[in-house]
Amino acid sequence: MPTDTSAPLQGSTSRPLTVAYVPGVTPGKWITRWQERQQQELRTFQCEEPAALEELASGRADLAFIRIPAEGFTRPDGVNLIPLYEEQPVAAASKEHPLAAFDAVELADLDGETILDIGEMGGAAVALEVAAAGTGIVILPMSVARLHSRKDVEARPVNGIAPTRIGIAWLQERDEAEIEEFIGVVRGRTANSSRQPSIQAEQQLSAKKRTKERQTRSGSKPAPKSAGRSGSKAKGTGKGTGKGTGKSGKPRRSR
Repeated sequence: MPTDTSAPLQGSTSRPLTVAYVPGVTPGKWITRWQERQQQELRTFQCEEPAALEELASGRADLAFIRIPAEGFTRPDGVNLIPLYEEQPVAAASKEHPLAAFDAVELADLDGETILDIGEMGGAAVALEVAAAGTGIVILPMSVARLHSRKDVEARPVNGIAPTRIGIAWLQERDEAEIEEFIGVVRGRTANSSRQPSIQAEQQLSAKKRTKERQTRSGSKPAPKSAGRSGSKAKGTGKGTGKGTGKSGKPRRSR
């Protein structure tokens, strides 16, 4: 079940926005920004990588921070996905392994080593435990290695391997303003950014208010005297008519 990591905000009556995230992602800063700007509850829970997209499809999560592998990933139909940042890959091994003597290693330097498969091991924590016993080396994102750090394991950046990426995903059919609002927070938009739905709503409200005020002021002005205008036209018409009548009606003298 989801683990609520944020206390309900007073006065919140709407359905809580729920965000899932894979191990290695630390959503704390985004939760803080959300709570600073919105008077709404936000719930987050951690899930394993294979289940992240399933949480969206089931409706248990409105958004999900997922890990995008370097190869073999295809965005599912009906899902929006925005890549956010890359993760530094590291090689982790027992403290007694020669790897510990270097600041960083090349992928080619690991030729001949036993590379443990995290999936086959049952997860990163188990794989690192096996590596600590000197059985092999684990290649994984630095954030995950730190999450499961052990005193008997050393991790070093490894070059020559494509990094994984973290992205935020949500269903295309979900276009609620609060989802767009959270995406804006994650992408670093300021609280007053015109691209934030809350600011757009305020701008529309202000525009309607100004329009109503202009209409009110316009309606309070005295109406123009239509009779005066009609009289002016009649006078002009009469003058022209009289002149025309006098000219055309004057009898000619007979010779």
